[in-house]
Amino acid sequence: MSAYPEKHPEAKDFDADIDTLKAKVDAGATRAITQVFFDNDLYHRYVDKVRARGIEIPIVPGIMPMHNFKQARNFVTRTGTSVPDWLAEKFEGLDNDAETRKLVAATVAAGQVQKLFKHGVDTFHFYTMNRADLVFAISHLLGIRPNGAQKAA
Repeated sequence: MSAYPEKHPEAKDFDADIDTLKAKVDAGATRAITQVFFDNDLYHRYVDKVRARGIEIPIVPGIMPMHNFKQARNFVTRTGTSVPDWLAEKFEGLDNDAETRKLVAATVAAGQVQKLFKHGVDTFHFYTMNRADLVFAISHLLGIRPNGAQKAA
């Protein structure tokens, strides 16, 4: 089931959005995956609001590596996701440099996951956007290896 750290775009307010989440949990949902976000504070505040309403299911953060920043920004902003200025600055001047964009995207996403992990989050959902290679690289950066041997993020 979906969850929205920045509120579902069609919800009248956060309370109504959390009411919808609560109704889904009451109907049997056992976990939620968030819409993509780039500011971890949004996720933490959202989880605090959800917990304050008595919702205890796991809230899995949705992580999107932005390998094509312009395209991804257009996509996510249409769904109500904010893109911080610091993130846009990371991709400045890289419109024609796909390889560097991939490196930046992997580094930013891995850093976001590491920070969430340090705050107790241990499950993540990656929006791959048909770029499994990029998520594979991120997983490698985080110490997750194909043979099952893992190191802490």
